[in-house]
Amino acid sequence: MHRSTPAIALSLLLLITMSCATSPPAGMPAVEAATPVASMEPAPISELVGEVEIPYEQFTLDNGLRVIVHEDRKAPVVAVSIWYNVGSKDEPQGKTGFAHLFEHLMFNGSENAPGDYFEPLRQIGATDLNGTTWFDRTNYFQTVPTPALETALFLESDRMGHLLGAVTQENLDNQRGVVQNEKRQGDNQPYGLVDYAQLSVLPKGHPYAHSTIGSMADLDAASLEDVKQWFRDKYGPNNAVLVLAGDIDTVTAERLVKKYFGDIPRGPVNRPAEASIPVLDKPVHIDMHDRVATTRLYRNWTTPGLLDPESVPLDVAMIVLGGLSSSRLDNILVREEQLAVRVTAFHQDFHRLGFAEVQVDVKPGVDADVVAKRLDDIIADFIRNGPTEDEVQRVAMRQVSNRIKGLEQVGGFGGKAVALAEGALYANDPDLYRKKLRAYGEVTPQEVTAAMQKWLARPGLSIRVSPGEREAYEEASSVGSVTQRPFYYRAPAQGDQPMAPAPKAAAREWPTVGTFTELDFPDVERSTLSNGIQVVYAQRSTVPVVRLAVEFDAGHAADPKAKLGTQSLMLALLQEGTTSMSSVELAEAQERLGASIGTGASLDRTSVTISALTPNLAPSLALMSDIIRNPAFEPREVERLRTRQITGIASEMTQPMGIALRSLPPLIYGAQHPYGIPFTGSGNPELLKTVTRDDLFAFHQAWIRPDNARIFAVGDIALAELTSQLERYFGAWSAPSVAKGVKQFNVSVPEPKPRVIVIDRPQSPQSLILAGVVLPVRGTDDLLELTAANEILGASFMSRMNMNLRETKGWAYGVRGSVNQIEMESPYLVYAPVQADKTGPSIAALMEDMKAFLGDSGVTPAELERTINGNVRELAGSLETSARILNALRSNALYARPDDYYETVADRYRGLTVASLDAAARKAIDPHKLVWVVVGDASVIRAQLDELGMPVEMMTLGN
Repeated sequence: MHRSTPAIALSLLLLITMSCATSPPAGMPAVEAATPVASMEPAPISELVGEVEIPYEQFTLDNGLRVIVHEDRKAPVVAVSIWYNVGSKDEPQGKTGFAHLFEHLMFNGSENAPGDYFEPLRQIGATDLNGTTWFDRTNYFQTVPTPALETALFLESDRMGHLLGAVTQENLDNQRGVVQNEKRQGDNQPYGLVDYAQLSVLPKGHPYAHSTIGSMADLDAASLEDVKQWFRDKYGPNNAVLVLAGDIDTVTAERLVKKYFGDIPRGPVNRPAEASIPVLDKPVHIDMHDRVATTRLYRNWTTPGLLDPESVPLDVAMIVLGGLSSSRLDNILVREEQLAVRVTAFHQDFHRLGFAEVQVDVKPGVDADVVAKRLDDIIADFIRNGPTEDEVQRVAMRQVSNRIKGLEQVGGFGGKAVALAEGALYANDPDLYRKKLRAYGEVTPQEVTAAMQKWLARPGLSIRVSPGEREAYEEASSVGSVTQRPFYYRAPAQGDQPMAPAPKAAAREWPTVGTFTELDFPDVERSTLSNGIQVVYAQRSTVPVVRLAVEFDAGHAADPKAKLGTQSLMLALLQEGTTSMSSVELAEAQERLGASIGTGASLDRTSVTISALTPNLAPSLALMSDIIRNPAFEPREVERLRTRQITGIASEMTQPMGIALRSLPPLIYGAQHPYGIPFTGSGNPELLKTVTRDDLFAFHQAWIRPDNARIFAVGDIALAELTSQLERYFGAWSAPSVAKGVKQFNVSVPEPKPRVIVIDRPQSPQSLILAGVVLPVRGTDDLLELTAANEILGASFMSRMNMNLRETKGWAYGVRGSVNQIEMESPYLVYAPVQADKTGPSIAALMEDMKAFLGDSGVTPAELERTINGNVRELAGSLETSARILNALRSNALYARPDDYYETVADRYRGLTVASLDAAARKAIDPHKLVWVVVGDASVIRAQLDELGMPVEMMTLGN
């Protein structure tokens, strides 16, 4: 076993004064010296790998269904994750997109559970709920309270064994429209068409040569018999792996799985498509143009699949090249030579093959040819000479650390159920994740170099995407002609049997939902450091990890109006050098520790966060303290990050959502209100150019200070031990003599001026609709009734607005109306990306939904029941992990809630009534006051909008 041996003792890294150390400007108080730490090294990787284990048992039913069971009693929830061994690589020519289209149909109901599956799953309080399709597999997953496990198994088994009678032409037409809008939504983004170009170099007919979402033409051509045959051929129990992880044992699992899945007959044996690893005869170059802020360079190679022993060395190679904060490309192209504003490199390993990819965003004003040549030279040198021992070990520490942190979650996109299912499906080995981790810990620089020289020295694909006009977009022939179902509210059955079908002789019986236990939220403990910083803590001992946030009462609302963007620039610079460490050294130190330190801001709060392995907590906190307390704001770094932020703003101006989030807030709050700024927080590019280093120090001293801070933490150690360490690294931090910052919320919100604002974005196959109005409520008010009512109107998948535009009309992939709960005046926002030819009708439909809900078609008893059941029963799942507990602690503080809020909220939900929800919504929301911002192709949408009967204004794309 290869041990981690950092090249330089961590204590020296933390204490040494580097040549980059910079003093504050004249007149500013001197920053504090870094807190000394005892000499210590990170825990050896070999020991950490031993912490990673997901014990399991497995059995196979007579029909071939393989079942894996992992017992984890930390919370009364069970992850149900079923993986089918079929993906888009198994689609025949002319039927691309079928696997993903069928995934959508699997949520539209089965013979004994008609209607959308989100209805009964919401009733039982499912969390981490979704389905996904990729090249190699299709999976469906949900985490459910233990008393509702049988309902989840009933639903999964019914769509596995009893689906075809519920698949109708109406459902197919509707979901075809939804999928095509999902495709438009992705394609509409800057660089959104690159994936198709990358796959186009694979040989025609190669299983991986087409995108998972498919082509518009093939989706148009999908027939009802096509999709039914897909189910018959691919969805048998012998082609699936079912993982149950959480509050369950194998004896119970075997009894329940046999009960619900045992009578499903075997299907045809699906043999996943084989695939070669294509080798290009010569380099291929593709030039593209798009609505982008800066030129992006791509480099791509095909590589072996995930079961090949060279997969791990190649993954390490790409992470060293461009996946670490201290990667080769970051250090050379971004930090040293400043030819690029962003770089990344990664390796995606699929079942049969993999893809290695490099991306470089050229710094505006720099010759892309120069950057391309420099990029190729760096890659060639790296392939020739390979990584250092320290680089390889930093990658290994990151991979092991991330896996340990992920062990806390049983389901979702990356929990323990996923790790077991992937190994079982692709390698017939649920322990594959452990073997891969051991491989990361044991891989040598020589092995990494050899793998690169074998696979990355071959001819590859290079793509350049430059600013300009796109080629014509391939639109669906069926656009605008989706068969529409009548929009109605489907009422679930009362009690504990949601959505029960009408009785029939052959109907399967719905299981009875058991008794739910009340949520046991961790005890909230408090302490205070000697300098007055309050510590709010909850102990969770499931994994050896501490998550912590140092939070400041600042946020984007504290940004100075005359120099908008200062807050974000200051925050970004915290990790780019302290008075004793350079940006590279800070990044390397985090990587050696397996710590993840991040900076972020909402409208109301600014924070520095950390997730650290408990054995490495002390040096991780020392690093965090240095980052917060002793920024260097080194002039060269200031200019580099200023350029990056200005380029980021230019990028926002190419993205539909970025444009809308920049444009709407001043329209509803007024430009002088602290919230009347771009919700992205990135600022104004012209004002950002005037920000000086003195401004950054001044902002830091006004806002990032101990008398404006509070620490929230969740971890596996006692509060006394945590407080002792926090005292060591933060207790001597004293407030500067300058006055603490104050946000100016005495600015009045202007009277609403309802209208439609059109921002022209040519060649857009979708229109992005973002509407808003400032509500007569604050985030610190008791908003339980209002937010519960809005779940029914717009905030959940089953909401009226989403069901109408997505499931009924098929005009959108997803729609949301939200009470944006912020500390002061909260806005109501409506978000709807819709196909361009239905922009006007979509706004009309949204208005009708809101007016009906707020008028004589308010909350129904069935909707009330769903809302109460879902919110009460999901509590355990929604607070399963320490990250979610940490967010709960921070939310309680922001909204002035008591510590026992989550233990008392269930009874408050049970006390809701139809009348109370209707009253709360009608008092707060007025759809006639909304300002509608529409980002789309004006030549297509303007005439539609003129028919709405509202004032329509054109807005020029500004800053």
